Amino acid sequence: MRQPLAGSENRRTMTLNLFSRTFLGASLALPLTLAAQDHASLTTNLYLVNAKSGSSSSTDARPDSLPQAPSAIPPSDSSRTVGGTVIPRATDGALALSLDDAIAFGMKNNYQLEALRSEDRQVRGAILTAENALLPSLTASARTATQEINLAAMGFKPASLAAFGLPAGSIHTIVKVDTTAAQLNLDQTVFNVPTYYLFRASQKAAQATNLGVLNGRGSVTLAIGSAYLKALADTAQIADAQALLKADEVAYNQAKLSHDAGVSPNIDVLRTQVQFQQQQQALISAENTFAKDKIALNRLMGLPAGQELNLTDTVPYADLAELPLADALSLAYTRRKDLLMLEAEVKATEVQRKASRYEYMPTVAVNGYYGVLGETRGLYHGVFNAQGTLKIPIFKEAQFRGEREVADAQLISLRQQIQSLHVTIEQQIRSAMLDVESTAQQVKVAQSNEALAKEELDEVTQRFKAGVDDSLPVVRAQATLADAQNRLISTTFQNNQAKLQLARNTGVVETQYRQYLNR
Repeated sequence: MRQPLAGSENRRTMTLNLFSRTFLGASLALPLTLAAQDHASLTTNLYLVNAKSGSSSSTDARPDSLPQAPSAIPPSDSSRTVGGTVIPRATDGALALSLDDAIAFGMKNNYQLEALRSEDRQVRGAILTAENALLPSLTASARTATQEINLAAMGFKPASLAAFGLPAGSIHTIVKVDTTAAQLNLDQTVFNVPTYYLFRASQKAAQATNLGVLNGRGSVTLAIGSAYLKALADTAQIADAQALLKADEVAYNQAKLSHDAGVSPNIDVLRTQVQFQQQQQALISAENTFAKDKIALNRLMGLPAGQELNLTDTVPYADLAELPLADALSLAYTRRKDLLMLEAEVKATEVQRKASRYEYMPTVAVNGYYGVLGETRGLYHGVFNAQGTLKIPIFKEAQFRGEREVADAQLISLRQQIQSLHVTIEQQIRSAMLDVESTAQQVKVAQSNEALAKEELDEVTQRFKAGVDDSLPVVRAQATLADAQNRLISTTFQNNQAKLQLARNTGVVETQYRQYLNR
């Protein structure tokens, strides 16, 4: 299983730091206090907890490369509302479900995958907001005001007008003023190199969240594929248990007839009855396991837990075409989303480091306004204001050097993680290939064992019916056949699961699971 090397908490923290550093001077508040989640943990945990929880240039991101959701989705009117949240109900009758349909449901309804999409959407929305802050800020404003001013209260004395040859009462001490103004305001940063590079770094860091969605999509495919194959194995188990139950019933009835005819002892009846009842228990257990595994599959697909399912696919098995190790590694190095996420973080950190090298440079900004001002019912006159600002950082060398040191340390750490992940990928692919080869050989042996066990059971059954032997060999042969069938079902499931895991380790499970399962 893939080990999480770089969680989304670190990616998100870096992205938010870039946002805050870039736009703190613009007083831009970004609502990005997101809870940390680990993208890389979306593997086996998906099977237990959630609907259990790209880079657009990646070929995995093509919409036509994934199965489309089937039209038989439970209708929206079959739902209930709890606290404003719509919760779907199970539909009447069983829902016909293929493996493609199951994965399509998961891609659309899986809760954890939807949470990753929401996170990616929030980050992209924040980038749009930040991008707007880099553009010129042009606003229009208009105001009108009415004031009544007491000049005497402000210290004006009418007697002081005599010094200008004006009578004392020529100006009233109570003055009413009506003014109206309209203006356009402009604010623009003309030269700020660090802000530009930090914005570039934020864009590259946001690519990691997009790759996180693709990584989660692969985890959902692996989890749903494994759950669907497990449910198919359950159906095969039930079918074998039912067949053995019928055979045990025939043997039990034969023993009773022979005993009633005085041909065989009562011990034969007891043996066959015990075997018959044990097989009844095995059938009940298999049906219970199947019911619980369907609930888990519904949960993974985001469907109601009580939704009845009719699995339309059969248990797949075929030898996987040989994939050379070199080709598998080359494919994984270009398609593994966790590796691509780390590479995106490296690019973002490199740009951030470049920004820190230019923080000592001055910044230039301009702002001002132009408009009209005058009495509301009188004359208007144009007014304007224009100013430029030059800011030069002084005595901040320690801060700038510290930020460069942090960026260098992050870069070294990310490169070490990439190097470690390359080794991990090779280990995972080698292990998955060994699992595929080993389980394929086990399937062939299990198939041979099942055929031999059936032949043995047929022979001892014929001997028992002919009265040549008692029921003990029959009971033993039935137990041997049951064990052989269980091993065949188990090894077939393990082989298919190993193929899916190999596809996951090479980074193509969401688009090529059919080829790996030979469907």
